[in-house]
Amino acid sequence: MENRRAFLAGVGLAASGALAGCLGLGGGRSETDLDAHPAAAGATDEPRLGPPLEEARAVIVAFEDPSCTTCRRFETTTFPRIESDLVGSGEVAFVYRLLPIVFPWGEPAAQALEATYDRSAEAFWALKAHYYAEQDAFGSDTVLDRTGAFLARETDVDAAGVVADAREERFDDRVREDVRAAEEAGASATPTFYLFREGEFLTRAVGAKDYAVFERALGG
Repeated sequence: MENRRAFLAGVGLAASGALAGCLGLGGGRSETDLDAHPAAAGATDEPRLGPPLEEARAVIVAFEDPSCTTCRRFETTTFPRIESDLVGSGEVAFVYRLLPIVFPWGEPAAQALEATYDRSAEAFWALKAHYYAEQDAFGSDTVLDRTGAFLARETDVDAAGVVADAREERFDDRVREDVRAAEEAGASATPTFYLFREGEFLTRAVGAKDYAVFERALGG
């Protein structure tokens, strides 16, 4: 579970309000509904594995940072089983959202992920996995060059175009949308997961949780 002091300072008040909303204490429609919960704001346009959100029996909304070592532990131990067993059942959707708050290279990596997703969902998931698998090789001065080399070698997307877009922050609005959703939902560390079942919010989990946590909440 990782965060940055500056991020926490900026979201303190927003987080407390968002947690009240998660409990359904605000006026109007309860934010326990998937389509009203701040973590899921705009989620239909986010990278997703599994069925459309409106068709899924259960939904996991994950806020992660490519530079986060705790996220790497989740991605290399728990995520493969979520993908094969829960998502593979055809009933659970996994939504990946960016919260680059750990090391500085996470921000350009987030920009590159958004630029890649704009071109190819398949290439996006490949690049996301590459960041975690080779996390120790990345730094602020190398991340975009290494990103371009990987995309050129392993995918069919325009690698040079992705790198150029990342440098120019062409898709920064999408990164900021994810960060804003995290703030409003009360997420202040990575990874943070919001679990929904039958369209209703169940719980929030923080850190590299075991597969059993997700299976107990969402399976069967």
